[in-house]
Amino acid sequence: MANSEIKVLYNQIFINNKFINSVSGNTFITLNPANKQKIADVAEGDKADVDLAVKAARAAFKIESEWRTIGATARGQLLLKLADLINDHKITLASLESLDNGKPYEDSLLDIDASISTLKYYAGFADKIHGKTIPTNEPYFSFTKPQPVGVVGQIIPWNYPILMLAWKWGPALASGCTLVLKPAEQTPLTSLYIAALSKEAGFPDGVINVVPGYGPTAGAAISRHPDINKVAFTGSTEVGKLIMQEAARSNMKRVTLELGGKSPLVIFDDFDVDEAASIARDAVFANMGQCCCAGTRTFVQEGIYEKFVEKAAKLASEMKVGNPFESETKVGPLVDEEQYNKVLGMIESGKKEGAKLEAGGSKVGDVGYFVRPTVFSNVTDDMRIAKEEIFGPVQQILKFKTIDEVIERSNNTEYGLAAGILTKNIDIALKFSESVDAGSVWVNCYEAVNPLCPFGGFKQSGLGRELGEDGLTGYLEIKTVSIKKLN
Repeated sequence: MANSEIKVLYNQIFINNKFINSVSGNTFITLNPANKQKIADVAEGDKADVDLAVKAARAAFKIESEWRTIGATARGQLLLKLADLINDHKITLASLESLDNGKPYEDSLLDIDASISTLKYYAGFADKIHGKTIPTNEPYFSFTKPQPVGVVGQIIPWNYPILMLAWKWGPALASGCTLVLKPAEQTPLTSLYIAALSKEAGFPDGVINVVPGYGPTAGAAISRHPDINKVAFTGSTEVGKLIMQEAARSNMKRVTLELGGKSPLVIFDDFDVDEAASIARDAVFANMGQCCCAGTRTFVQEGIYEKFVEKAAKLASEMKVGNPFESETKVGPLVDEEQYNKVLGMIESGKKEGAKLEAGGSKVGDVGYFVRPTVFSNVTDDMRIAKEEIFGPVQQILKFKTIDEVIERSNNTEYGLAAGILTKNIDIALKFSESVDAGSVWVNCYEAVNPLCPFGGFKQSGLGRELGEDGLTGYLEIKTVSIKKLN
């Protein structure tokens, strides 16, 4: 059963399998976004703490260390043990996630199930990472040997804290890397709890380290640290660019970035309107719209446009906004005051620029950071709400006529994370899938994310891929060995 009064057990920095205070002794407050009340004081890590964490991770990565010598199968077994422990602590973790993040409790449970699946998927890959023999037609025997890249820095966002941890830890640990993770300052609690579970699972000292803190201090220290070999970041495009700069200036560390999006969901008039409205609702309002691949630009063909708008507004209006721990709640609070003010500001811009407000468009009460699910019609491509990532519960419905037109408009953005299309015409679906600039394309569904399938973006939505076998690539170096044959 969900518990909104759950006690915080872990609020310190986790280094070398121990919880310790920050070097500075500083702490920061993490708030419950549903009521703006303090949950806990959390140790604030900065450069000095990152240095300690990297030193521990570097020691754990030495060739003679326990981590490097236990073997790939044993690494996979540790990941399986961690996944089982997360499952054992599912109710506590889901309660803590909803308390710290604001998402409905049932959604937190789903996130944990997906995280467990991700860790188990990569556990199975741990002893299946191998090289190739190469017929060079020369007097050499040549083969490749994949090796872990080394110490990796990982910076995760606040919208899916547990799930993003699993996306980062799974491939890193399966590959044999050691890691330093910085959770978002808004949502550090579940990462610290899972760090404790990693010790219980039996991961050796220094393999996993968690340093809560702020982006400009702890995050920047990870990005520029000379003893970190790779940094993986999920978050905004703006911050992703800063991380690339720091990585280049320091030691040319490898970089994987999963960044922002302004994803189109294209609905043709041959698709059932009721089903389309339901899919579109979930594509926009899941996790209060705080989703990088949210289908916020809803393109609807002109023949069903008015009918779709009516249904979309009705569905949005029926969504219960409120306490994340109440079973009927579908929309919890936004994560913090900054995001709350940004979303409300974007809604106001939509009104001022001439979009028609069909539903929502306002805050809910003054106790927490609640915003009503909002629907705009008569949206044009030049409006701010159609161009900028809002990261909130705001749907923009745009009208189109032809497949060629909507492909061009879908691609008219700096982003390219995801796209969706709803149609019964396979030729149209294939043409759209081939032509749209997006790392993931979902046909007659949306947000069909699976641990087996790579996920990442085109253009300014990121670099590299997470999940699937491709998710291992960024954590591996490929070494080529050539041996001359003796006569």
